[in-house]
Amino acid sequence: MFSEISTLAAGVDRAFFFILWVSIILLALITFLMIYFVIKYHRTKNQDPKDIEGNTVLEIIWIAVPTILVLGMFYYGWIGFEAMRDVPKDAMVVKVEARMWSWSFQYENGKRSQQLRIPVGRNIKLQMISKDMIHSLYIPAFRVKEDLVPRYETYMWFVSNRVGTYDLFCAEYCGVGHSTMTSKVIVMPEKEFEEWYKTEEGKEWIPMDGRLLIEKNGCLECHSTDGSKRLGPTLQGIFGKERVVVTRGKERTVMADDVYLRKSILEPDYDVVKGYQNIMPSMEGVLSEKELDAMIAYMKDLR
Repeated sequence: MFSEISTLAAGVDRAFFFILWVSIILLALITFLMIYFVIKYHRTKNQDPKDIEGNTVLEIIWIAVPTILVLGMFYYGWIGFEAMRDVPKDAMVVKVEARMWSWSFQYENGKRSQQLRIPVGRNIKLQMISKDMIHSLYIPAFRVKEDLVPRYETYMWFVSNRVGTYDLFCAEYCGVGHSTMTSKVIVMPEKEFEEWYKTEEGKEWIPMDGRLLIEKNGCLECHSTDGSKRLGPTLQGIFGKERVVVTRGKERTVMADDVYLRKSILEPDYDVVKGYQNIMPSMEGVLSEKELDAMIAYMKDLR
């Protein structure tokens, strides 16, 4: 009955099913008594109404029983919560950055990935922070979820007991791109993970590779590179093209040159392309000058 995919899942399932069965039993009991009393005390059988006095034993029962049930729910919830906050000292730390609308995972050796790759059977601690607004990292199969509040570092931990690929979602509505803020947890055999972990690919942000920078900063969640329409304008053919923007409530035509693209990345709310919403987060303080140059160079090549 209880999931064995992660070590924490069984405790969460135990609390869930306890509350579920208590709710089902109470629903059945209340429904039965409601129908029973409707029939037993129907006015055709009781034409002379009488006052019903209190019953001390009954009153004690319906105070004591719900109290015991609520304390039982609290107990299961508390022991599950306590286990989730008690991180083993040997846990492998993975830093998580959340921003509209993408996830970034950085490992202890500097390697980065947009998917969370972990070895099976090892304690994993996610050290998490949001770069813009409230997000919530949720891995349903592992029964773990934690809210990420801007500028406040938090954490979660777990152990996955089964090799496989599992869904990772943002469970806190964070804007129009919320539904696209998904990723995967890839649980790998120990040896296979170590081989991936030691490879150089993706180990550091590559300053001169604009394509990788655009991909790893989550730009492709809103902007396409093939001309298709998404939440934001396509990057294909963007450089050197005139476009109508809304600046402080007024429409004007601008040329998408180096200055425009740089300002659009650092101050996206200044010139908003007509027909699109002002939803892009600022990359001020996130990208270096060299990284900005690399991203703009890549967009020039998309002509």
